[in-house]
Parts: sequence; C-alpha cells; structure tokens
Amino acid sequence: MKKNTTRQRAVEDDARLERKLTPPALFALDYLPVPVDLSDYITTFYHFRCEEAEIRDIQPAAVGQLTVFPYGEGRMMFADGHVDHSHEVNLLTPFSVAAPFEMAGPFHAIGAVLTPLGWAALTGKSAKEHGNRLYPAAHLLGDIVADIGTNLCEAYRNGTQTAAGCAQEIGAFIVANVGPINVRHVELIAATNRWLGSSLNPDLEAFFATVHYSRRQAQRLVERYFGLPPKALARKYRALRAATLLSFPQLSDEMDAELAEAFYDQSHMIREIRMFAGRTPAKLRDDDNPFLSEMLDAKNFRELDT
Repeated sequence: MKKNTTRQRAVEDDARLERKLTPPALFALDYLPVPVDLSDYITTFYHFRCEEAEIRDIQPAAVGQLTVFPYGEGRMMFADGHVDHSHEVNLLTPFSVAAPFEMAGPFHAIGAVLTPLGWAALTGKSAKEHGNRLYPAAHLLGDIVADIGTNLCEAYRNGTQTAAGCAQEIGAFIVANVGPINVRHVELIAATNRWLGSSLNPDLEAFFATVHYSRRQAQRLVERYFGLPPKALARKYRALRAATLLSFPQLSDEMDAELAEAFYDQSHMIREIRMFAGRTPAKLRDDDNPFLSEMLDAKNFRELDT
C-alpha cells in the first residue's frame, strides 16, 4: 500500500508540474546550419524565443551547450537539489536527467549544442565532474568568452546583429579554442556513439568487446567524456530516443515492437521518459507542444548515427 501511495503521489506531483509549465505554443525555436568544419564539435545552433513575463519549462537531459541569453534571467533546478542561476553568457554542462527551469521574460537564447567530443575539446574538463550545472561560461572558458558573449547580446538587443550572426560568432569562438584530444580517446567516443545508436537497448558486453580498453578504463573514460558510465548512459539515451519516437504521429510496427522490448513494461517506460525527457508520453504526443518535439528531434542525436 505504501508503494502505491508513493507512486501515486509522484504521478500527481508530475501532473501538477506539467500544468504549471508555460504553454509550448508560446515558444519559438529555430535551428541554424552548422558549418562543415564545426560538425565534429557542434550538433546544431539554435535560436529560442518566448515573450512571456514568466516562463517555466523542463530541459531534457542534454549534452553541453554554449549559449547567450540576450533577454531573460532565471534559474535551473537539478535533481540533487542544487539551483544554478542564469547568466548573460552560459555554459550548460552535460545533464544526466531532465532539469526544470524558471525565467523572468521575455527570454531569448542563442546557442551551440556541443557533441561529447566538442565538450571535451572546448573545455578540457570531465563531464562527470562538471555535469548537471549551469555555469557562467567564463568559469571554464575564460574571460574572453564573457566579453564576446556580452558584446553579442548587446548587438542583438540593439538590432546590429542577427541570431544567425551571433551563432556564427559563437562557432568562430569554438573553432578557435578547441584543443587536441588523445586519438585513442576520440576513437572511444566514436565507438560509444555507434554503440548507443545501434539499438534502443544496446548490449553492454558488446560495447566492452569493441573497445581496446579494460572494462575499468572504458568505464572511466566514458564517464569523463559523456558524464555517465556506459550502462547509465544507455539508459539515458534509450529514454530520449523513445521519447523522440513517441512524439511521432505514427510508429511503424517494427519500431513499436522495439519500444515494447526496450522497457520492462509501460509504467517503467513512462517513469524513464519522465526522468530524462521531463514529460510523460501523453505530453510528447501533444500537438500543442512543438518546442518539446523540436528539442527531441532526431537531429539532436546526430552523433548517434540515428
């Protein structure tokens, strides 16, 4: 009885949170092209806008992002209880689970979504040690990024710079500041991406069999570059890719069967998707939720070869 009561309370809390979120129809989100010379480091550039005075939403579990906020201030709440406040020039570190955020609007954001290789090459830092944070970008990238970002925000506000121009400048900063990564580590990152993209429920032993490291070394390196060990990382991407599939109007019989096999049962799938995508499957299919559909679009998992 206690288990049922706890589960029901969690369901009610989640439903209450979803009712408080800003209607997604009030959001606008555009993706901007990534130059070929940056494609190893950046999945996509984006331009987000919402003109509401108060904005509440949930960021799905994500890879790192370098982003400027020309308009809007707020905070992000993480699963361990800590809260990070936003800055004009931000570095979102890789997230292990979805994180709610609140903003005083209007809120505009222009940013680059980093691949795991991009995070490592740009920051030189462990995604495990710095995961689940919203940092002032200068904290890891130096004062120059704050100066560039502040100037971009001012130019965007006064109309002398477009979102596409800001993205181009952010990309120029990234390409000028990425550092070398050990070649064997680059191969491990690529192998991890292929493994994650091979199935909704990829075989862990198959991963260890394909990499030229001991299990302990492989675990440590995957945590360093992705923020989670292989088993937990596969769980995260299983939920995110399942959320992507469930956001489609229709599923093929083959994909429907793969979804059914990937989770113990429907309640397990719902809990996992809620944890990592920040929504229930019913909300994923909501026609009035274009923002979430965009955030879970397959292009955001390009590094997984989906």
